[in-house]
Amino acid sequence: MNKLRVIRQIHEEGVVAVLRGDSPEEVVEMAEQAIAGGIRIIEVTMTVPFALRAIEKLASVYSSTSQDPQKYAVIGAGTVLDPETARAAILSGSEFVVGPSLNPETVKLCNRYRIPVMPGVMTAKEIQEALELGVDVVKLFPGNLYSPSMIRAIKGPLPQANIMPTGGVNLDNLKDWVKAGAFAVGIGSDLTSEAVRLQDYTLIAKKSAEYVEAFRLSIS
Repeated sequence: MNKLRVIRQIHEEGVVAVLRGDSPEEVVEMAEQAIAGGIRIIEVTMTVPFALRAIEKLASVYSSTSQDPQKYAVIGAGTVLDPETARAAILSGSEFVVGPSLNPETVKLCNRYRIPVMPGVMTAKEIQEALELGVDVVKLFPGNLYSPSMIRAIKGPLPQANIMPTGGVNLDNLKDWVKAGAFAVGIGSDLTSEAVRLQDYTLIAKKSAEYVEAFRLSIS
């Protein structure tokens, strides 16, 4: 796998669907609906029971190198706390790894296998440490504790940092985050909560299309 290619795809697509659910089957359905709506970067969190089954299923159908538009998607693992989980996710087909915090051993393992890793950070100190470990993109988490101006503030002393806010990003503020310099944005509960509540997963496709359109407008 080409690490730089996947990082570029995440940046160009711009919107990452962060999916949590009660079963691998539920998350696979969520992912299929998100992809149908136009979101091509899918993060399956390891808090899902038997999450690796969902990753394996999705990775067997979708690929970042597929020439078929209906089969093109980048499947990754989220809420990865340690290198053991990261390795299991990679072997199951994950093309990127995301963590809620900065775990140096997880970063080292992902770098060893040339897998993009995006650890969660909250401070300039953590961002600097991540850069020193060779991290290409950091996840500003939880994003709802900050405003988009946080990215501009960070990029003052650390202009080389690629920052992906996750948590608290919605259709109303997505443009502000992108204009502030976000590398990409992670969308979680706002994408899926209504669909789960109503048990109508086609709503995820509709909401995904809205996010994709909002992102396109924000970069135009």
